[in-house]
Order: sequence, then C-alpha cells, then structure tokens
Amino acid sequence: MRKVILAPDSFKGTMSSQEICDILAQELYRVWPDAQVVSIPVADGGEGSVDAFLAAMGGEKIAVPCKGPHWEEIQGFYGLLPDGTAVIEMAAAAGLPLAGQRLRPDQATTYGVGQLVRAAICGGAKRLVVGLGGSATNDGGVGMAAALGVRFFRADGEPYIPTGGTLDQLVRVDRSGLTSVLAGVELSAMCDIDNPLCGPTGASAVFGPQKGADPEMVSVLDRNLEHLSDVMAECLGCDLRDLPGAGAAGGLGFGVAAVLGGRLQMGIETVLDVARFDQLLEGAWLVITGEGCIDSQSLRGKVVSGVARRAQAAGVPAIAIVGDIGEGAGSLYGQGVTGMFSINRVALPFSQARTRAREDLRDTAADLFRLLARMEG
Repeated sequence: MRKVILAPDSFKGTMSSQEICDILAQELYRVWPDAQVVSIPVADGGEGSVDAFLAAMGGEKIAVPCKGPHWEEIQGFYGLLPDGTAVIEMAAAAGLPLAGQRLRPDQATTYGVGQLVRAAICGGAKRLVVGLGGSATNDGGVGMAAALGVRFFRADGEPYIPTGGTLDQLVRVDRSGLTSVLAGVELSAMCDIDNPLCGPTGASAVFGPQKGADPEMVSVLDRNLEHLSDVMAECLGCDLRDLPGAGAAGGLGFGVAAVLGGRLQMGIETVLDVARFDQLLEGAWLVITGEGCIDSQSLRGKVVSGVARRAQAAGVPAIAIVGDIGEGAGSLYGQGVTGMFSINRVALPFSQARTRAREDLRDTAADLFRLLARMEG
C-alpha cells in the first residue's frame, strides 16, 4: 500500500490548502484505489494558518469584529486550540485581499491585528501564535501595538497611531500600557520569510510593490521603517532591524519582537511540528506539496522548501505542484524537491488562470499520477 502525504499551501486568492488536498486525493485514488493518503493542509504563517492548525489539532474558529486595513469594520477571527493556544492570522484583519482596490500600504494599518490579539487574551488564551504573511500593510506593527496599549507620540507631544507613511513623525514610544495586557502571556509569531526590516531585501523594497507602492513610495516607506527602528533602538537599548523575519508582513515581525517583546520563528516549521510531520514520513512513498508561485523567495522559509527539506531528510521524494514557476525556483532542487509542475497549462495571466485553477490542478495531478503509475510498470 502506497502512503502519500499531501502537504500543500493555499494558492492565494484561488484555492485553500484543504481544497487542494481534496482534489489531489481524489485523483490519487483514481490511479491507486488502495493508497493511504495523509492530508495536511499547511500554511507558513499567512492565509490559511488558522485552518491548518485546526485541521492538525482540532479546536474552534472564533469570530471577532475588528478594524480592517483601512479602518473599515470587518469580521475577523482567531483559532482556539484544545490546549488553550490561540492562533491568529494577521491577514484576517490586515490582509491584502481585504484592501480591495485600495492598495495604499502607506495608509494601511495593523490595528485590527492587535484587536484580535486582545480578544484572544480576553478569551483566556495564555499562549498566542500570530501568523505573519499576506499583508496590505507596511507600518512596522505599530497599529497592532497601539490596539494593545502602546502609545506613540509626535514632536508636539500629541499621541497618534502611525502608518507606514507617517512613521517619520514618531519621536517617542510609551510601552507601559502593555504590562497589564500581556502579563503572563507567551507571544510568538510565525514568519513566512526571513527578510530584515529595511534595505534592499527589507519589507518595503521586496514586498511594497505587490501592495501598490511605486518606487517613490517604496523609498519613503523604507526610510520611515528605518526611522521607526532608530526610535525603538533608543527605547529598548538594542537594535532589532536586522532580525531575520523582522520584515515579514510589512514589518509586523519587527513590531512583535521589538515593540511587544515576542519571539519570531519560521511558520512552516511550527505547523509541521504541530502536525507531527516527521513521524508521518515514516513509511511514506511520496510527498506532494505546493504553493501559488515558487521562485527565489520560496527558499526563505516558505511551505515548499520547509516540507521538501524534511522529506529529503527522511529519504522520501517530494513533488511540488504549483500555480507558477518563477525565477530562481531551480534552487529548490537542492533543498529536497524532486520535481516541479505548474498547473498553468495554457500560460494565462492570473486574472484568467484563477477561474480555471481547480480544473487545471485536477488535470495536472491526473497526468502526473498516470505517469508515475506507468513508470512503475
């Protein structure tokens, strides 16, 4: 009996991790009816992380009214696991899809993320895991911190809630309000990348354009994050701008570590540990993973690289089925990926390809499994 592990990320804006697992499993059973299929819908800290934890451990999803990326009222959520751990996706309150056509990372806020954190704490959670990824924001996490009691001041002594475009006005930070909120709470953040806060590989330069920032805005946003890190370094007595993952989610990683005093860790590793992935690899014949697009960024803590490295260590081949294959993806072969297959069968732009993604995934999987069965003889 062939044991196949399915561990894909979501194809953002197209299919959830669970949907992908379901389609792959259906096509596997067509070729190998007696296969043992283990589905682990995973995420790396971005969209789908709450569902991944709930699928692995059980628990419930709790709805919370909060602010969206542009201060609109929305319905956010967090996951409460059986052991009392709360899992929060920043994308549930400040994700790029929530911004719609208003792509202004200089104006967007993570305030709603802080509201979700506060709601989880008020609900009794003593351990919080915040998933970082898929953000519309570039505020260094100050909006989140403001919702948790941190106060930010301009030169005139007036408090305000900075955004990415107004961080340059910041002169003083008062973190005293955090004590009562976070007392006795363990806070960590799951990063989907390991980029620093600032510079050519930082939050603004690498991710700002996909959030709507033109070159001039990227320069302003990066400069403002530099200013935030200067102010926080003076406040803390240490400089965390180069901390791996500080640039995640528009600098929210920096906000968790520097402003809130939390811990950063690679998201995919957290999910795989919770799902006991290493134990599941025992006796496995094949691992299938994937994400919307693999490229050079996929080497920096994304789902495909995290899954493939563990599969390689266990001597199990790993195949990546993805939406698109971008520049630099070939480096993943050195991290355990055996083969990469794009479901974009007719090379359409995303706006068109997303409407047929489920059908294309099914057809691609069917072709692949028929080939593997044929090669087995």
